Amino acid sequence: MLSATFRALRRAERLGTAMAVRMKHTLPDLPYDYNALEPYISAEIMKLHHQKHHNAYVTNLNIAEEKLAEALAKKNLSQVISLQPALKFNGGGHINHSLFWQVLSPTGGGEPKGDLMDLIRREYGLFENMKNELINSTVAIQGSGWGWLGYNPTSGRLRINTTANQDPLEPTTGLIPLFGIDVWEHAYYLQYKNVRADYVKAIFNVADWENVTKRLHAAKMAN
Repeated sequence: MLSATFRALRRAERLGTAMAVRMKHTLPDLPYDYNALEPYISAEIMKLHHQKHHNAYVTNLNIAEEKLAEALAKKNLSQVISLQPALKFNGGGHINHSLFWQVLSPTGGGEPKGDLMDLIRREYGLFENMKNELINSTVAIQGSGWGWLGYNPTSGRLRINTTANQDPLEPTTGLIPLFGIDVWEHAYYLQYKNVRADYVKAIFNVADWENVTKRLHAAKMAN
C-alpha cells in the first residue's frame, strides 16, 4: 500500500503545482438538511459531525498531502514514511464519511429489494439475520471504528466486517463498502449517551437501501 501511495503521489507531482491545487479535497454537501434524519439522528449531531469532524479530516488530509508532495520533491524518505499515519487516518475519515452521508436518507428504512436482497438471502437467509449480525458486530467494536456490509468482488458474496478508527474498508480488507455505520462517539453520544446499541439499531430506520443497491451494481460492474 505504501509503494502504491508513492506512485500515485509521484504522478500527481508531475502534473504540477496548478493541478495539485485544483485536486484539493473538499467537504461534500449533505444530500439532505441537518434535521432530516430526526428523530433517529439529531440535527445537532449531524451539524457537528459534518461541519466539524468531517471537515477536520478534509483539512488535515490536504495538509498531509501538501507535506508529502514537498517531501517527495526533496526525496526525504523519512518524512514521507512519517506522514503515512496522517494520510491513512484523515484519508480514511474522508472516504468513510463521504459514503456515510450517502447511505442514509430521510425516506430510508425498511428492507432492500432486487439484487441486494437476493444476495442477502443467499448469504444470511433473512434480512433480519444480516441486520442482527451487522448490529452485533458493530456494537462490539472496542473503542472507535466502523461496522460494514461489504462486497467481495472475487467471490461475489456479501461480507460483514469492522474496521478500527478511520481505516477504510477496501484497502484494509479488499471488500468494497456498500453500507457503513460510524461508531465514533461523536456520531451518537450527544443523543444516545453511552448506549451505542440503541444508536446502531436506529440507523436502520434511515438506511438508504436504494443507494446501497446502486453501490452493489457499481461494484459488480467494476469487477
